[in-house]
Amino acid sequence: MDISQAMRPQRIICLTEEPTEVLYALGEQDRIVGISGFTVRPARARQEKPRVSAFTSAKIDRILELAPDLAIGFSDMQADIAAALIKAGVEVWISNHRSVDGILGYVQRLGALVGAAGKADAYAAELAAQVDAARRAAATLPRRPRVYFEEWDEPRISAIRWVSELVGIAGGDDIFPQRAAASLGRDRIVADAQEVLDAAPDIIIGSWCGKKFRPEQVAARPGWSALPAVRDGELHEVKSPLILQPGPAALTDGLAALQRIIRRWAERQG
Repeated sequence: MDISQAMRPQRIICLTEEPTEVLYALGEQDRIVGISGFTVRPARARQEKPRVSAFTSAKIDRILELAPDLAIGFSDMQADIAAALIKAGVEVWISNHRSVDGILGYVQRLGALVGAAGKADAYAAELAAQVDAARRAAATLPRRPRVYFEEWDEPRISAIRWVSELVGIAGGDDIFPQRAAASLGRDRIVADAQEVLDAAPDIIIGSWCGKKFRPEQVAARPGWSALPAVRDGELHEVKSPLILQPGPAALTDGLAALQRIIRRWAERQG
């Protein structure tokens, strides 16, 4: 190992899924010594790496036993974990990207951090090409549906920014684009259901972070039977690991799921 590579982090704790997915994609998985319990991509990571954290909690003592030289997390939601690790002498990187471009930039920054900038640039370019292809395909659709994306049901929380952007890239129009700009879930709460009724979405997509979407519960909400999406049976689920992690999954399988839903809707419109 040359000296520049020896100075790179060698024992990384991934507090969320996206750094794990990126490092595996770059062939740098040997650096990972611990992962989030919510990690599902790649599947092999759950067999190969110990699970040391949830999203807002972590096994700090277990992490310290693994002697990490870097812990990687995401957002202010992990501030308490980050603070505990910093106080224990661990170097921590908390990313806070919230957009499609932010995800691409994250891939490049993480790659550079572990000395794999070239591979990361190529991977980011590959992901960007898939996004561009989806955008071109959407331009051929005869109509764009109005889409209500629900991230949580009680309280109702609408799409975060990268999800809203991906809905647009796939060919739909998020009914709450102004809320998507808010980074915190509490600022995306749809307290008044009348707002959804007034927007009359053609498609409702649920991704109830960590639990199964129940379309029958959504359809049974007072007044919602009149919505085009409910009337036409356009209530769909995109699994949260595919779309609510700000990493490669959202730009690949997550985007593909949105495309399928929107294209099928468009085809049914004649």
